[in-house]
Amino acid sequence: MKKFQQISSKIKSLIIDNPKKPRAIKWYNVLNPGRNEINYLKKEFNFADKYLEASLVRISAQRPMIYSGDSYLFIILHFPVFSGGRIIPGEIEFFVGHGFLVTLHDGKNKTLNEFFDYCQKDAVFLESYQSESSAILLYEILEKLIQDSYSLLDDNNIKINEVEKKIFSQQQKITISELLTLKRNIINIRRIVQNHKNIMKKLTEMKSSLVPQKEIIKYYDILAEHSQRIWEFSEIQKEIIDSLHDTSESVMSYKINNIMKTLTVVSVILMPLNLIASMLGMNLEPNPLKTQSGLIFFINVGIIMFVLTIIMLIFFKRKKWL
Repeated sequence: MKKFQQISSKIKSLIIDNPKKPRAIKWYNVLNPGRNEINYLKKEFNFADKYLEASLVRISAQRPMIYSGDSYLFIILHFPVFSGGRIIPGEIEFFVGHGFLVTLHDGKNKTLNEFFDYCQKDAVFLESYQSESSAILLYEILEKLIQDSYSLLDDNNIKINEVEKKIFSQQQKITISELLTLKRNIINIRRIVQNHKNIMKKLTEMKSSLVPQKEIIKYYDILAEHSQRIWEFSEIQKEIIDSLHDTSESVMSYKINNIMKTLTVVSVILMPLNLIASMLGMNLEPNPLKTQSGLIFFINVGIIMFVLTIIMLIFFKRKKWL
């Protein structure tokens, strides 16, 4: 029997079989399921129509869910996926039963496909290979997907450090856009993983004829801890982003205040010069500039205004307004 089989353009199957064990696990990986794929799964496993239709619609749930079918579990989970410069939820549906596991997804989560390829080449290194339990295989898939969330958080940390440097190098025009993008990504991560811990706790109740219940609880408690840790890390990042946003706003306000102060000082200094220009621009007959006394008057006014400007500059300087 072939361990790997390309059933159709959208369905791949992989048998994880340990020769030392009497049983095997069959993993079906379904990409962008359509009506043909749903009909195939219906014929092969007799899954309930409502669960298959949920997988077909692909907008069936906005939150994680877990249902008990006849001798199998149907699970809907979302994982953060980086796509188009932002983090979006990637939905994956799981059918888990004795000796089989089915994953249905849209292909956005590369980690799942990469893990499927890894299992095809190096299945002997899997814990599920040693136990031949679909419950353990599900754990290993979820563990890989959750670990991928850590890498997204690490990327956010790198971007946060870059934004922090830009804020204090006076590049506010660039940082505002980057701050908003980071804040949106962190909020999306939190929205996606907020219920993971509860789902993992429910999965500890999963029954297996091959693996003791204590082992199931141990594995899925680890996933619950990872989910809690991701939530806490994202909370810390959210607080940092909020603080950086406040800092950016403060720096921007400081710059604006300096600009307004400078403009105000310049306006006050220019007021006397505007007065002189207005006086000289008056159309008087006879023109005072043509008489000696009038010319002396304007010279004296100019000197007074010049001295007044110097006094104002000294005053502003001492007040540290310049």
